[in-house]
Amino acid sequence: LVRMKFLQLLSRKPGKLGMLFQIPFCQNQFPYLCLATSTCLYSKKKKVNGYEQVDQEKYKNLVYSVTSYKTSAQTPETILEEDNLLYGPPDKHRPPVKAETKTPKNCVPLINPDKRIPLLSSESNLPMKISLQKTKMPSVTRILQQTMSPQQVFYLERWKQKMIQELGKDGFEEYTKNLFLQGELFHAALESIFLSEEVTTKEQREDVAISGYLSSVQHVLKDVSEVRALESAVQHETLQYLGLVDCVAKYRGQLCVIDWKTSEKPKPFLKNTFDNPLQVAAYIGAINHDANYDFQVSCGLIVVAYKNGSPAHPHFMDPDLCSQYWNKWLLRLEEYMDKN
Repeated sequence: LVRMKFLQLLSRKPGKLGMLFQIPFCQNQFPYLCLATSTCLYSKKKKVNGYEQVDQEKYKNLVYSVTSYKTSAQTPETILEEDNLLYGPPDKHRPPVKAETKTPKNCVPLINPDKRIPLLSSESNLPMKISLQKTKMPSVTRILQQTMSPQQVFYLERWKQKMIQELGKDGFEEYTKNLFLQGELFHAALESIFLSEEVTTKEQREDVAISGYLSSVQHVLKDVSEVRALESAVQHETLQYLGLVDCVAKYRGQLCVIDWKTSEKPKPFLKNTFDNPLQVAAYIGAINHDANYDFQVSCGLIVVAYKNGSPAHPHFMDPDLCSQYWNKWLLRLEEYMDKN
């Protein structure tokens, strides 16, 4: 077939075919020369392979990831892996949080530099317990409730509506009432333990409503010592707010404001406690600027106790963490003051 095409090409030009047959056919080199000449003159040029110029080492991981899949089915994980190889790791864009980028207008320090601590503090074994007086000052709880973010309000309302659907309006009111009652009983039981009121403690331990909570915090109570205040009112004389501190005591040697919380769901991380760290920071600042207290605090502790008796989660807040939440608290306080 190749030879026939070759003869057809030569026949198109006059004289070329005659010159071909004038060559003696006895020469052994004729077929070789003709085929070689035709190949050189009429064959197409070899294409250049562009892939050979690519940096193979640079893209070997991508090639391997694409060719290693035996099936065509893709999952979000494989797509993400291929995207990482093609474009690099994604640049995680987080929307700016205004509360964190702002600076408080009134930068009152957490630790009071003007407070003088007596060399010999009160030697009384009884913790301080100052009653909460009704004044025009807003409470820490009220300030936090009225300055919740829209997202917090949304989730809280959604949870409330869900509970009302399940329990009914009257059932939900009864449920919340029982929650507050259990919290009060739990705090009263802890106070009895710290005051060494063994008889009362035994009775409270037998109360089914709080027995699980008390069992939950037993391993934390072993690290608590030198209780300085229990259910005691505090107020910030400069910033004009007040609150009721659960406990001030040493936890593993560090003097802390301790906040006891109850929960039916596990809260293993500090972020799971929502605004509780701001509450603790607010109490620390109030104690440090309250003339009724002859000491200052720089650490905090949030203890989440569980109704089923599982070990409580203690969340320790060191001085740096307390300072961060103190700044956030100042912003929430400013927001409240602007609204009111």
